[in-house]
Amino acid sequence: MNPLSLFEEERLTLSKSIALSVESLCHCGSLYKHWAVSFSGGKDSSATVTLIAHLIETGQIPRPKTLTILYADTRQELPPLHLAALEILKELERRGFATRVVLPALDYRYFVYMLGRGVPPPSNTFRWCTPKLKVMSMERELEVLRQERGEKFLMMTGVRIGESAARDQRIALSCTKDGGECGQGWFQQSTSEAIADMLAPIVHWRVCHVWDWLVKADVELGFPTFEIAKVYGQDVSDGEEPINARTGCIGCPLVQKDAALDRVVAQPEWAYLAPLQRLRPLYWEIKKPQYRHRKHGEVNKDGSLAAKQNRLGPLTLEARRWMLAQVLGIQAEVNQTAERLGRPTLSLINDEELTRIEELIAAGTYPDKWDGTEPHGDAWLPEILPDGSVQPLLFDRL
Repeated sequence: MNPLSLFEEERLTLSKSIALSVESLCHCGSLYKHWAVSFSGGKDSSATVTLIAHLIETGQIPRPKTLTILYADTRQELPPLHLAALEILKELERRGFATRVVLPALDYRYFVYMLGRGVPPPSNTFRWCTPKLKVMSMERELEVLRQERGEKFLMMTGVRIGESAARDQRIALSCTKDGGECGQGWFQQSTSEAIADMLAPIVHWRVCHVWDWLVKADVELGFPTFEIAKVYGQDVSDGEEPINARTGCIGCPLVQKDAALDRVVAQPEWAYLAPLQRLRPLYWEIKKPQYRHRKHGEVNKDGSLAAKQNRLGPLTLEARRWMLAQVLGIQAEVNQTAERLGRPTLSLINDEELTRIEELIAAGTYPDKWDGTEPHGDAWLPEILPDGSVQPLLFDRL
């Protein structure tokens, strides 16, 4: 056994972490008549929403005049997490809490935006997915909620130290903002005209506390949260130290290895989702030049040459039709097996989205400043030099 450090006894236990959460919710929550909770279906937001519901039900924190749970449905979540989130919403509604499912606007949904408008799959240098799928839709719903409530409300999130280095840095920079203290939640107060103030009541929780709470919420309190731990690859019954696993969208093109999807399909009950593992290679393939248009001879508004000549741009119409067929084929393959096994089916592209994609392709829709007359990305073109002169091709492409 490893010897305990001098400060081992000072590490927070789950009960102490809950007590600090109660303290922050009582203090900050008492300043607002209306509360809302941002719920993504991940482990931290699931712990947050079930904790708040339990504390209200047991009288440990005051019940606000209204409490609204906002589920940000990107339509790209891993199927087990999405289904678990919907079950949690049902249980919250059964207990008398108001819930809302927040969807992106139709034209900004993942495959509509990509295949209908032609925007290439997101990358770490062009990460359009988070703002389009989650941020814009949630901001729109928060504005609606602000108008309905008639005053600023308190917005709770599952932000937690240790979730990512970048997030920890943001918390460290603002932990003393407006008099907030460490251990009392991450509270961000803004002007009276703002939509909402923010509180992260489990900001101080260790990852093992999150896992322990999710099991307790399921086994003792009746919330359907156990499946979440399995999706994250955490076997809560094996006695091992909990891991700080991360999940993302189905076949996320921003990571080198889609460990989350691999963990899911390794579980026998979800093995039929294995065709989804073909999505990420498909995203990488469609980014190649032969599937895209390219600017050539691009000029600025003042007539000068654009600095970045020959830049790659949107997907061609032909590439979009090809990719659409591939995605629909994967969806059909999964659903045929699901129906045979009696398992939940999958909706990568629903009927409404398919109709819209086909409309946009038929209309020849492209992103701003592109019209489809640009050459294909793999075309051999003469080089345009900074002074505007052109270096012709020395030989034709074979």
